[in-house]
Amino acid sequence: MNNPTHESLLFREEVYSIQGAVFEVYREMGPGFLEAVYQECLERELELRGIPYVAKQDLWLSYKGTVLAQSYRPDFLCHGQIILEIKAVKEVAPEHRAQILNYLNATKLRLGLIVNFGHHPKAEIERFVL
Repeated sequence: MNNPTHESLLFREEVYSIQGAVFEVYREMGPGFLEAVYQECLERELELRGIPYVAKQDLWLSYKGTVLAQSYRPDFLCHGQIILEIKAVKEVAPEHRAQILNYLNATKLRLGLIVNFGHHPKAEIERFVL
């Protein structure tokens, strides 16, 4: 299996800018807060950095070509194409990973990030690509 080079990563520059915002929030706030606190802080940091995002926007799901009444509301949709989910847990669990992969499959988006602000000594970011 080939490892992708830094230059070939999907949405490399966009993810790099998001990572900078995440690490700034963690540097300022540290671990130990609820997800809602990190959500608000990250929203402000994305604004300060001019990173395009929408918070808690409904993304409609479909089943066999039919739109469902249920929707998915990711913490952030950045650059119109990157799902960003925030966690504040000791470690990211398999069900968190399954959740973001399901959302990527259901929405046909290609890239998702799980950000865990609960980890010490630094925030963790996991990248998921379809």
